[in-house]
Amino acid sequence: MANRGPSYGLSREVQEKIEQKYDPELESRLVNWIVVQCGEQIEHPPPGRQHFQTWLMDGTLLCKLINSLHPKGNEPIAKISESKMAFKQMEQISQFLKAAEIYGVRTTDIFQTVDLWEGKDMAAVQRTLMALGSLAVTKDDGCYKGDPSWFHRKAQQNRRGFSEEQLRQGQNVIGLQMGSNKGASQSGMTGYGMPRQII
Repeated sequence: MANRGPSYGLSREVQEKIEQKYDPELESRLVNWIVVQCGEQIEHPPPGRQHFQTWLMDGTLLCKLINSLHPKGNEPIAKISESKMAFKQMEQISQFLKAAEIYGVRTTDIFQTVDLWEGKDMAAVQRTLMALGSLAVTKDDGCYKGDPSWFHRKAQQNRRGFSEEQLRQGQNVIGLQMGSNKGASQSGMTGYGMPRQII
C-alpha cells in the first residue's frame, strides 16, 4: 500500500461510500472460484478486504486466472513473474486488465491498477472479476471451472429476420405509440381568427 495518511472531510466521505460497496459475501464466492479455476494448490486468504487485496495484489493470481480461461497453448499472458518489485506487480495487473478486455469484459467494468494496488476501490475489483466470471459462464467453451450458479449468464443475441414483404406490410400500420385517429372529425372547427361560436 502507498504511504498515504488518513483522509479527512469530503475525501473521507467519498472513501467511506466506496468502501460500503464492498461485499464480503461476494469476496468468498470469488475466492472459491479463483482457487477452483486456477486448479493449483492455492491457499484461501483470511476473510476481509485487506487480505483479499494482499492476496491479489502481486497480479500472479489474476494472470493465472485469465490464462486458465483460455485453451492450453493459447494463453494471453505468456510469462507470469513472481517478482516482489512493485512496478513488475503493477505491470502484471495491467496485463490482466488488457487480457480481460480482449476476452470481452466491457471497459466500464474494468478497474484501474491503483484500485487494487493501493486498495482504493476493492468493490471495482470485485465487479471486474464478476464480469469476467459471468462472461466465462456465458461463453461455455469448456474452460470455465466451478459452479455455474456462482455467476449470472449474460443475455445472448436474439436476431430476428423479416422478409421484404413483412417489412412492407409494417410500413402501412400506424403504431399505437403515434396515437389513434378513430372518431376524430373536424366538425365544430372554425377558421383562424374567428371567435368560438357557443350556442
